Amino acid sequence: MTPDSLRDCCLHLSENQELKYEDTLMRFDYVWLRDHCRSASCYNTKTNQRSLDTASVDLCIRPKTVRVDETTLFLTWPDGHVTRYGLEWLLKNSYEGQKQQVMHPRILWNAQIYQEAQVPSVDCQSFLETNEGLKEFLQNFLLYGIAFVENVPPTKEDTEILAERISLIRETIYGRMWHFTSDFSRGDTAYTKLALDRHTDTTYFQEPCGIQVFHCLRHEGTGGRTLLVDGFYAAEQVHQQAPDDFELLTKVPLKHEYIENVGGCHNHMIGVGPVLNIYPWNNELYLIRYNNYDRAVINTVPYDTVRRWYIAHRTLTAELRRPENELWVKLKPGKALFVDNWRVLHGRESFTGYRQLCGCYLTRDDVLNTARFLGLQA
Repeated sequence: MTPDSLRDCCLHLSENQELKYEDTLMRFDYVWLRDHCRSASCYNTKTNQRSLDTASVDLCIRPKTVRVDETTLFLTWPDGHVTRYGLEWLLKNSYEGQKQQVMHPRILWNAQIYQEAQVPSVDCQSFLETNEGLKEFLQNFLLYGIAFVENVPPTKEDTEILAERISLIRETIYGRMWHFTSDFSRGDTAYTKLALDRHTDTTYFQEPCGIQVFHCLRHEGTGGRTLLVDGFYAAEQVHQQAPDDFELLTKVPLKHEYIENVGGCHNHMIGVGPVLNIYPWNNELYLIRYNNYDRAVINTVPYDTVRRWYIAHRTLTAELRRPENELWVKLKPGKALFVDNWRVLHGRESFTGYRQLCGCYLTRDDVLNTARFLGLQA
């Protein structure tokens, strides 16, 4: 650390405890500083869990002494306990530091951006048998919200093996692995030959499914291309051009509903949440819940907000429907598609003939866990 940077690192013992480091002015409450102590008696480094009983910390606690050197902040508490913090750790973990960080690095795209990026598919054998292939796939998926695996044997069983490589399969009301044609065996438009407008799935779950896997096993006919739209790209356009609309869509909770009484299937699911979900400390978008088919009666919005919500929703819909934002792909046997259902909307054009798809939902936490294990930021 240079003498100039040392002058920029100081703690002010006042009601607004401040620490400036590397041009970032951070503020820390003394209770927070005591609670996050990483000493052996306060934190178990083997389990990476807190040992200190937070409820035992005096809410009016103040250190007896405070000292800062080139790399470390030292605090001695009234009972003699000493807490040490690396300044880099504090910078990374302070509120001010977190505001400057992105939780999930992404590349937002429209059709041209994605096509020009020439994102490669990963070969099935490499995906299943090597960490390098798996890491390449996950990096593509994390950045773009979609990723493809080629040369997959066109069976439900092989698709299941593929999915289990990165995550537990999330069993839902549709079962573990779904396998369907246009026979309307379930009370859902997806089980027809009709076109499907862009949407995210399972908006009627309180926590929508995180990742969806599609594999077309057979199609004897025409049409049926899959539509993909980066919802985060469209939302960012709204954020830039109509920030008030963006903000409203992050705050107004809506109900989505799925009612099914077909054959032996009887379900009534309700999920509640805003269209756009953001982390409050840095306004980073992490989930879009958009499905006009399954949106329930709007009865959670007061009269003086309803019209403004419809205007904001129309602004977002217009962005999502811009032709330049539409990526159309033809799913074929052997090519599996993974979609981030919290980010990328999907749809399809109508089709003719016999078409058979299989797939499943994956638990988002497990996919991100696999990515972190391979050294990726997720």
